[in-house]
Amino acid sequence: MKENQRHEPTEDYFHLEDLAMKTAAQYFGEELLYYLGVEQKAVAIVPTESVHLEARKMFQDFNYELEDGTWLHLEFESDPIQIADLKRFREYEAATSRTYQVPVITCVICTARVGQIRSELTEGLNTYRVKTVHLKEEDADVIFDGLYEKIGKRETLKKEDLLPMLLSPLMGGTMPNKERIRESIVILSKPGAEVDKEELIKMQAVLYALANKLLDDMDLQEIKEVMAMTRLGQMLMEDGIEKGMERGVEQGLDRVNTLNAKLAEAGRTEDIIRASKDKQYQQLLFEEFGI
Repeated sequence: MKENQRHEPTEDYFHLEDLAMKTAAQYFGEELLYYLGVEQKAVAIVPTESVHLEARKMFQDFNYELEDGTWLHLEFESDPIQIADLKRFREYEAATSRTYQVPVITCVICTARVGQIRSELTEGLNTYRVKTVHLKEEDADVIFDGLYEKIGKRETLKKEDLLPMLLSPLMGGTMPNKERIRESIVILSKPGAEVDKEELIKMQAVLYALANKLLDDMDLQEIKEVMAMTRLGQMLMEDGIEKGMERGVEQGLDRVNTLNAKLAEAGRTEDIIRASKDKQYQQLLFEEFGI
């Protein structure tokens, strides 16, 4: 759950920003599960949506297939885990297991601000459990101090230096989450990191995903403005513009086709020809037919 408020995913979230989220999920599975105490390796990313019998979608966080065939469902929580959360996780697991015929376990990644951690729910004869990971004892301030010390000495930042930084929004420390994510983006933008461009984009994607999961609207907008200056941000912008233009063209063609059909039904062939050459007249016809 995000700080201050939780947001339901929108269609734009899963389509225009799909590239970033999938990239983040892939990198999280490849490089960061180890830091969260998951002993098995992720062998594949698996579907993150389950369809309930009531035909409503339940959007999950990251799902992975592990080496033994079990599916691992990762959730991120910045507020205390409530009974309602456990019921939601249980529902996710049941729907996913039923749909894909696989065993599913849920691992809840709790931020440092989460105090008492609830991991069990007993109802009737059954007790439901989730695995919890709490990075409260890890100090994000120490991580950033170490990174800036290396930067000050012009030392090369290696991959193993940067990976813990990606998890800093989940750790303890005094720095607000927005600043941790902002500083991480800035550090990744500095020259001297010993990672290639492709891996750099994957790291930026993880930060982008955590910002979406943990920040409120105002803080998220600030992070998006900073992210827009990165290679990942440029890719998202280009992708969004391209999709927006495609949708605009499709919608425009649909309106014209609808208008032409109505004019043809009314026997107004001359208006079809005139509208194709005169955009102002075409607009008047749109208004006339309420298109």
